[in-house]
Amino acid sequence: MKPNSGTLVINIMNGGKAEAYEGVYQCTARNERGAAISNNIVIRPSRSPLWTKEKLEPNQVREGDSLVLHCRPPVGLPPPIIFWMDNAFQRLPQSERVSQGLNGDLYFSNVQPEDTREDYICYARFNHTQTIQQKQPISVKVFSMDSLNDTIAANLSDTDIYGAKPVTERQPILLTPTGSTSTKVELRGNVLLLECIAAGLPTPVIRWIKEGGELPANRTFFENFKKTLKIVDVSEADSGNYKCIARNILGSAHHVISVTVKAAPYWITAPRNLVLSPGEDGTLICRANGNPKPNISWLANGVPIAIAPEDPSRKVDGDTIIFSHVQERSSAVYQCNASNEYGYLLANAFVNVLAEPPRILTPANKLYQVIADSPALLDCAYFGSPKPEIEWFKGVKGSILSGSEYVFHDNGTLEIPVAQKDSTGTYTCVARNELGKIQNEVQLEVKDPTMIIKQPEYKVIQRYGQVSFECIIKHDSTLLPTVIWLKDNDELPDDERFLVGKDNLTIMNVTDKDDGTYTCIVNTTLDSVSASAVLTVVAAPPTPAIIYARPNPPFDLELTGQLERSVELSWIPGDENNSPITNFVIEYEDGLHEPGVWHYQTEVPGTQTTVQLKLSPYVNYSFRVIAVNEIGRSQPSEPSEQYLTKSANPDENPSNVQGIGSEPDNLVITWESLKGFQSNGPGLQYKVSWRQKDVDDEWTSVIVANVSKYIVSGTPTFVPYEIKVQALNDLGYAPEPSEVIGHSGEDLPMVAPGNVQVHVINSTLAKVHWDPVPLKTVRGHLQGYKVYYWKVQSLSRRSRRHVEKKILTFRGNKTFGMLPGLEPYSSYKLNVRVVNGKGEGPASPDKVFKTPEGVPSSPSFLKITNPTLDSLTLEWGSPTHPNGVLTSYILKFQPINNTHELGPLVEIRIPANESSLILKNLNYSTRYKFYFNAQTSVGSGSQITEEAVTIMDEGKMAGILRPAVGAGKAMASRQVDIATQGWFIGLMCAVALLILILLIVCFIRRNKGGKYPVKEKEDAHADPEIQPMKEDDGTFGEYSDAEDHKPLKKGSRTPSDRTVKKEDSDDSLVDYGEGVNGQFNEDGSFIGQYSGKKEKEPAEGNESSEAPSPVNAMNSFV
Repeated sequence: MKPNSGTLVINIMNGGKAEAYEGVYQCTARNERGAAISNNIVIRPSRSPLWTKEKLEPNQVREGDSLVLHCRPPVGLPPPIIFWMDNAFQRLPQSERVSQGLNGDLYFSNVQPEDTREDYICYARFNHTQTIQQKQPISVKVFSMDSLNDTIAANLSDTDIYGAKPVTERQPILLTPTGSTSTKVELRGNVLLLECIAAGLPTPVIRWIKEGGELPANRTFFENFKKTLKIVDVSEADSGNYKCIARNILGSAHHVISVTVKAAPYWITAPRNLVLSPGEDGTLICRANGNPKPNISWLANGVPIAIAPEDPSRKVDGDTIIFSHVQERSSAVYQCNASNEYGYLLANAFVNVLAEPPRILTPANKLYQVIADSPALLDCAYFGSPKPEIEWFKGVKGSILSGSEYVFHDNGTLEIPVAQKDSTGTYTCVARNELGKIQNEVQLEVKDPTMIIKQPEYKVIQRYGQVSFECIIKHDSTLLPTVIWLKDNDELPDDERFLVGKDNLTIMNVTDKDDGTYTCIVNTTLDSVSASAVLTVVAAPPTPAIIYARPNPPFDLELTGQLERSVELSWIPGDENNSPITNFVIEYEDGLHEPGVWHYQTEVPGTQTTVQLKLSPYVNYSFRVIAVNEIGRSQPSEPSEQYLTKSANPDENPSNVQGIGSEPDNLVITWESLKGFQSNGPGLQYKVSWRQKDVDDEWTSVIVANVSKYIVSGTPTFVPYEIKVQALNDLGYAPEPSEVIGHSGEDLPMVAPGNVQVHVINSTLAKVHWDPVPLKTVRGHLQGYKVYYWKVQSLSRRSRRHVEKKILTFRGNKTFGMLPGLEPYSSYKLNVRVVNGKGEGPASPDKVFKTPEGVPSSPSFLKITNPTLDSLTLEWGSPTHPNGVLTSYILKFQPINNTHELGPLVEIRIPANESSLILKNLNYSTRYKFYFNAQTSVGSGSQITEEAVTIMDEGKMAGILRPAVGAGKAMASRQVDIATQGWFIGLMCAVALLILILLIVCFIRRNKGGKYPVKEKEDAHADPEIQPMKEDDGTFGEYSDAEDHKPLKKGSRTPSDRTVKKEDSDDSLVDYGEGVNGQFNEDGSFIGQYSGKKEKEPAEGNESSEAPSPVNAMNSFV
């Protein structure tokens, strides 16, 4: 037996025989208050015996004769399922002529040549043991008349008269059952199967009748080509004589089966638990019926009441136990046993003698808020023994509430059917019995109803116009209303043309798409009201204007031909207002279930004025008709007269049946209740049935009121259940409902995943494996596994850090996963947990793993300080993430010249424990670029770069820059490339500007003297552009414009060979004496040293003989 449970487990998987446990078992649960016993549980081992050996002779039969192939399967427990197949494991085809009987035999009403075969094989399938037994194949050979005549002819002379008779037709005879009558006994609630199989040629047709009555409708089915009559859920009314008639063209045969329906005991009134207080009286009633009538016996705490301990307050009277003046010692569990030869019933009822003062379960000072003129329900849930009496008071010193304006419910609830503003106040509930009294106060607030005092009105608007709907409301000052506008019961279009104001809706630039019904809905926490109006968009009216409008409502509605499920409605159309009526919409009101609410019924074309309407039972119908044209819908017609249909059984069952446990030991069965008119009659209830799938054979059922939920308690954790919910009313049941599968509640998983293994793939990625937990231990829907992992410490720093756990979820029944984003050279821990719908299971033991070294991050900083003429000092910080043991630092550097070209690369390896370095023997005034990174045994990390410049020669810098701090004394003069220095570039720009000013001055002075003579004697030429230059003095002729003969400009003094001599222009700044220092001392500062050449220099450009450009001047500096 399981611990803390009443479940007895018989396990024969580890040895033992099932036969050893065969017998009848009964469970007894006992405590100090009494003992309860269970029904008898019969355990029998399943059996699937082999077929007995037998020698089967071939069946030789003449065409047209009948034939029966006997199966005679071995007797098993439970009985086997029989089917016939051939050697290819294909089912043998069956028809009205060839079919299988209930006993498994194969019947041929008449054989045909195609029935000849040697592999008629009968199979017996034993479902419980999952085995199939096979009978030896049976051979059938059919002799046709043609082949028989040929055989006879071969053995007779020509003078003999020979020839077998052709196939003769035969009238029907019954192969089973035999004789003219037989009997059949079936139990109430079971399925009745009656069979008739006939021989004959042509093949007979079977028909069934019940003598003196009709076959039960909705419960009668025909199977096996009408050879089997099936009646489900039989009752005593199904007893009687059933006749099967087999008929063909030659005659008929019949058989009468006398059916008697017996009944195992079934409850009329099962005993119920009884709670009494000391001194009270009570009764236990146990009434059952059956055929034959069952015998009633009583037990007390599992012992026959005749030998149970005496109790003077108890008296047994047949199926009733009468209790008088009970005392607390009279508490006991009583069992009622109702039995006959076909079965028995057993029910436990606990008689609890309890003395408890009253208790009120409703919270104190609970606030109830309702709208005026609506009902108010004030709860006063209570408990006590004897049952307390409940009284209600209003106010502090109010009198007991009574009268028709109040309704007092048995559960203590006070109902005020029509609450008014003066109903507001404090209400006191008092519960008292002979053991005490208790009271509780609740508060009631009655609010003013929300009203739309100005509703939107029907509007007809021309296209591209503007329309506005008003919706002005009045509400209780303590309630906050919200206003929503809908178009055709949907949200307003997302269009800036729709403007929603506080009390209105405005539509700008109206189009045809805006046509429809606009609804203003006002909601508060307690009520909701709405109002609608139709907008009709029309084109601009023609000239002369024709007024188009919605049709007038129909009138003179009349109901005729009233039947249980239909009625005919007729009406007279109203004026169509220049727009033909396209259709009529018929609506109905159910005055019994939903008075004042109109529902869509159907619609008909505009040419039709009558319609046949389908009706539902138990509905008080009223109808109205609405006419529709292109402009819109008319106002509804006046309602028709009312028509109340008769009640009937429900036609349908609840939908959306589900079974989902909310706790580990329950099953919550929910469904969508039927609407009022779907009940088909008064007293709508539901029969809720359930049984554990593949475990229970019998259904457990309860009948509940018109609710939508039932909770089954005491279920095993997360097991499948078959569930069905059937509707019923005072007239009977709905059709048999379909079954759905649900599960009882989930509980947290019981075990953790085992065999957790970690495979480190690289320094940042690992793969974790685990064994899946057994599904039985999940105790719920398996949703996946969660891996918790966290970094314990970095192996390079050996310092612990704040533990930040990370979680990865792997959906489904996965057994592995990848852990990305790990930090190299670190120690990690992880565990794995299984997850179901309830939550997480226990964690597996923590698994420790380490990641290998990786490449480090870049150094945290690189600073270059203390620049001198030939050295720089480098300082750096270790990497933020070393990701291993640092082995060294790598420094690479190279010079950068004035054209930003990189020089040769130098590499230096530095020990890992260093944090600074002085680089010596560097070039003066040179820019260097540095690349710096750290290394571990795995490789180099990312690098950091910096640039720095060694300082200039101080001798050359005299008078220009102050020496840098710590630069030392001036060194010997050395030539330094200063073209890349910022100060030098600025200086050269100033010099170029001065030269440009001088050139402009010279140009102006020369132009004041007219033509500039080149030589004293000038040769005149027609084309001065091609006049050659004189070789002796390097001069060339005067150049003037051939058209206007203007004086030659300075800018046109460039010779053809682009050279100019020094003596030809004493204003030129190109040539200076070699070694002569030129200084401009206007501002007292040093400008620079110039060096010129005596040879001719290239002119700058081909259009001017002016002095070199500032660039050339800059390039002339040394």
